[in-house]
Amino acid sequence: MKPADSCDVLVVGGGPAGSTCAWQLAQAGLDVLVMDKRTFPRDKVCAGWITPAVVASLELDLGDYVHGDRVLQPIRGFRIGTIGGAEAETRYDEPVSYGIRRCEFDDYLLRRSQARLVPAEALKGMVREGDGWLVNGWIRTPLVVGAGGNFCPVARLLGAEDEDSQSIVVAQEIEFPLAEREREQCGIEADVVQLYFCPDLKGYGWCVAKGGYLNVGLGREDRHRLSEHVEQFRAWLAQRGGIPRDLPGKFNGHAYLLYPESRRKLYDHGVMLIGDAAGLAYPRSGEGIRPAVESALMAAEVIQQAAGRYARDRLAPYADRLAQRFGTKAPGEETAAWLPPGVKRALGARLLASAWFARSVVINRWFLHSAQSAMLPG
Repeated sequence: MKPADSCDVLVVGGGPAGSTCAWQLAQAGLDVLVMDKRTFPRDKVCAGWITPAVVASLELDLGDYVHGDRVLQPIRGFRIGTIGGAEAETRYDEPVSYGIRRCEFDDYLLRRSQARLVPAEALKGMVREGDGWLVNGWIRTPLVVGAGGNFCPVARLLGAEDEDSQSIVVAQEIEFPLAEREREQCGIEADVVQLYFCPDLKGYGWCVAKGGYLNVGLGREDRHRLSEHVEQFRAWLAQRGGIPRDLPGKFNGHAYLLYPESRRKLYDHGVMLIGDAAGLAYPRSGEGIRPAVESALMAAEVIQQAAGRYARDRLAPYADRLAQRFGTKAPGEETAAWLPPGVKRALGARLLASAWFARSVVINRWFLHSAQSAMLPG
């Protein structure tokens, strides 16, 4: 039995959502404990790039970040199309994103948070004790923040298992070192991200170079036959000379919910969910880092305003702020659902090969959310 401990806030999950919330609360003078089942640095399945808005929200010092040889690859272009179809390319004068390795990025943010850390500790139980919680039999806290991703145990406590018949996005990816000679042979440009949508428009694959590494993966809203779709995408890229034919390892998977589809409860008495645990990934791109960071900033502000009293009604403003930022939830709705599948495929292939559509809609609107200003701490 571990010695008893207590804290003002327990954050379960040390990814970008958890570390950002802990960082803000620790700066406000709260005693924050971050628990994670893994020891950092650890690998994380993710294409791995961040936008300038995320840099601003995290108040990242990019000069400090790259110290110690962390990867920070400026991205100035995107190649967009359908798998096996036509494509378009768009470029920018300034970096519009930065390629990062999640094993480095997440570890940096967690260490920077100045919160107390409990590594290699999975959440096994939460028991109500008066106005607070007894967690794993040895941690007492009035508030638990669930930041453990789609399968966060705190989300299950709030009934997530009863809701997961809803649409879920599944993805597989691999990240590996890529020699300069291999990069030149494959024609891979370090500052250009490649995005290729599935012909049925239910997902997309990516190829992202960053530093001396290459990340290749594919995600779909339809979880059936995912490995088959991934293998077809890998084979297509290799056949056209876009990646090495032999990859050094296997694809790893993860899953997440898109915000309009998510029915997850976001808070209750003495508990909140942030990031992927709350089902906040963007609907078109599937990006989860920016919503994770922004939800963490909103949660931290609501927690500070609650001033140690975490009844359900005092945490309710958190859901209101999420709705103001990301829109109201609309489970079951699909854009252009009235169009026959064949028509959508034909229109999608033509649009994705259009340079104007690729830049103005796919990149600026869906992936960069450039019309929405960065959310700053406080």
